Amino acid sequence: MYNAQEIARRIKIQTKEHGYTLGNMLSELEMGINSISHLAKGQEMSYLNLAKIADYLGVSTDYLLGRTENPEINLPVKNESKK
Repeated sequence: MYNAQEIARRIKIQTKEHGYTLGNMLSELEMGINSISHLAKGQEMSYLNLAKIADYLGVSTDYLLGRTENPEINLPVKNESKK
């Protein structure tokens, strides 16, 4: 269903676009230096680590998973009641 190589590719693209290095990002997130490489080779990543990466990069997990081409986070619209 999800393509691990595509997820790794999207992480690398977003990291580069934000001017970060994978090594620094992974270090700051307290993840192993080879996490993305292992992901690209089919090793599973926990949902918590994927969420940490998405938050760090300011993108949605849906984007990283390939469920959308829009990297922006889709926040719910606050419905303010009229008084």
